[in-house]
Amino acid sequence: MADEVSRRLVHVTGATVPLAHLLRPELITWDVVQGFLAVALVVVVVLEAVRLTTGLDWVVYDRLTREYEQDNPAGYALYIVGMAVVAFAVGLPGVTTDIAVPAMLMLAIGDPISGLLGSGDASSVKQAWVLLVMFGVCTLLAAPFVSTAAAVLGGAAATFADGVKPRIAGYVVDDNFSIPVFGALAMWVGVHYLPF
Repeated sequence: MADEVSRRLVHVTGATVPLAHLLRPELITWDVVQGFLAVALVVVVVLEAVRLTTGLDWVVYDRLTREYEQDNPAGYALYIVGMAVVAFAVGLPGVTTDIAVPAMLMLAIGDPISGLLGSGDASSVKQAWVLLVMFGVCTLLAAPFVSTAAAVLGGAAATFADGVKPRIAGYVVDDNFSIPVFGALAMWVGVHYLPF
């Protein structure tokens, strides 16, 4: 349980990136957010390449990775990839920080809450009440930024990504990537096609 709490605390630290932009947008511009995530992306790609090709086994990997991640990209790397995809989508047609920020917060705040409440087995479907909490948290995180319909769609998409982790070729599709990406995509659809 201590390792699970440690993983969740690391998750929450990712909220500092979008929150810093919200609190000090004149200092932490979106370009700064993108630059930080670009550097973080390079670092995690290098670390994962070294870990997966040389068998590097630092203590931090033992504590912060799960068994199924030992021979696959670890969740922390997919976390950065998911956050970076959403951050760099800003500027594409109709994608604004009002979509990116809550999608990032869904991963940084919603997922650890759901993880602490739910099963430690990352490959199973979570209990209904845990999924309802995840939906509520994610919808509330999105509500200040987008319309009600878009917030509900984003919350539902993030909940789906969190609750159902399919296996493709024996690999669990990690929610650290899918939560922000699915959440952002669903909010984009809601903002552009559901005007209420």
